[in-house]
Amino acid sequence: MQVTPQIQKEIQRRRTFAIISHPDAGKTTLTEKLLYHGGVIHETGEVKGKQGTKAVTSDWMAMEREKGISITSSVMTFDFDGLRVNLLDTPGHKDFSEDTYRVLMAVESACMLIDVAKGVEERTKKLYEVCRLRKIPIFTFVNKLDREGKDPLTLIDEVEKTLNMQCYPVTWPLGIGQRFRGIYNRLTKEIWIYDQRREEVEDYKIIPFEKGKDDKILYDYLDKESADQVLEELDLIEGALPPFDVNEFLNGTISPVTFGSAKQNFGVDTFLQFFTKYAPGPQPRHLKDGKEMDPCDANFSGFVFKIQANMDKRHRDRIAFIRICSGKFERGMKVKHSRHDKELRLSYASQFVAADKETVDDAYAGDIVGVGDTGNFAIGDCVYASGKVHFEDIPKFAPELFGKLSVRDALKRQKMNEALNHLSEEGAIQLFIDPIVGHQDPIIGAVGELQFEVLIRRLQDEYNLEVKLNRLPYGVARWPRTEDGKPVTDLKGGANMYRDLQNNPVVLVNQEWDLNWLKRENPTVEFHTSISRAR
Repeated sequence: MQVTPQIQKEIQRRRTFAIISHPDAGKTTLTEKLLYHGGVIHETGEVKGKQGTKAVTSDWMAMEREKGISITSSVMTFDFDGLRVNLLDTPGHKDFSEDTYRVLMAVESACMLIDVAKGVEERTKKLYEVCRLRKIPIFTFVNKLDREGKDPLTLIDEVEKTLNMQCYPVTWPLGIGQRFRGIYNRLTKEIWIYDQRREEVEDYKIIPFEKGKDDKILYDYLDKESADQVLEELDLIEGALPPFDVNEFLNGTISPVTFGSAKQNFGVDTFLQFFTKYAPGPQPRHLKDGKEMDPCDANFSGFVFKIQANMDKRHRDRIAFIRICSGKFERGMKVKHSRHDKELRLSYASQFVAADKETVDDAYAGDIVGVGDTGNFAIGDCVYASGKVHFEDIPKFAPELFGKLSVRDALKRQKMNEALNHLSEEGAIQLFIDPIVGHQDPIIGAVGELQFEVLIRRLQDEYNLEVKLNRLPYGVARWPRTEDGKPVTDLKGGANMYRDLQNNPVVLVNQEWDLNWLKRENPTVEFHTSISRAR
């Protein structure tokens, strides 16, 4: 059964997307400026969060403010041009790639942010591949035009060859770095004149410009060499590119490109206007039985893609973030829980700008709501109003660094283990249990050093625990399975067998050579680098 026309209209207003980039490309600054244009904040903060500067809105964790990086994904909601936009700011650092992957399962599109000086960086390539795998349409924003960098034609060529993706320039820069004077919007046939002394978008001069007819206007704002170069570049792209094809964009074969400077708040609104015009709304979601869930199906459904503990340390809260996939959510509604096979009442629901939350009474397919969690939810859980709804599993990936923690105050050992369980449930770390020892002394798995650093800091800040990390020699984790996917609990070759928190057997070895030895000793066993969070 379909929803009412009124609810369908609300669903069609939703746009949910994520920003992906290599660290230091300006992702958090762009997020701030988008919130500014959405009217959510009236003053934007500096990203680095150093002494004397305002910490940014989307980086709410203390360590994020100090380091000037995004450590956890943030969920933010704002309205623009009649649409409800749900923006997910993702960690750019490779140590938090699993968090980013989970976020990309909750969005319909992504904005790929590129530093004009650095071009396509390694982290950008990997995130792009995830988007391609999930068939997520990608907008591209080339940032930091007010700094020296690669000329736009070279950069476009690099993006196309590196990512094997065609680009469609929506805007074109008028100079770069010290010679940067604005952008030309190819679709609206307008020039936006850049003036770093002006802060409000309304203050920028907008001039109608038709190539061939109004060329002389460029010479009023650019030196002759720069103006000649811009006209030559426009001749090349206008002659080589067909009109923008929205279907090619939605199919992921072409990415619309806009240029600007997020720090100077220039070109951001142009991107946002283009985004709200062409970004896809809520799409049908694949179910495990091979069917699809229509967003306009009257049966409310959603899945948990993120859990965050201690956003408010005063109340030791725990929030489960649910991506609504179909129907309408109403605060206080009863839903069925896929894993526990029981009924729950979602009494406390919020929407967010980073750590600032406001109670929400209703929400629709495409929206993201945070519900209070007392330990019922885990990442990948599905909720639904009726029937049985099971969305595709969210995988977890093998960590590469391992250790154990010791706490200075032995009386706080139990408290530390409880904290580790909380943080593992939100996906910050993975825990592996020795079946003989039990849960009292778990092994901690992390993707990178920064993940360990964040763990120790969070235990100190959020749980008042002083701990020491004792590193273990393991460097490889694999989940052993038979060819038909059944867990393997007994291996030849003297393997170190542990269990994850879902009781799946996992083998830990020191290096790839040891893993290859196990493969030779156990030729019928498959050693998986990831495993689904089956719910």
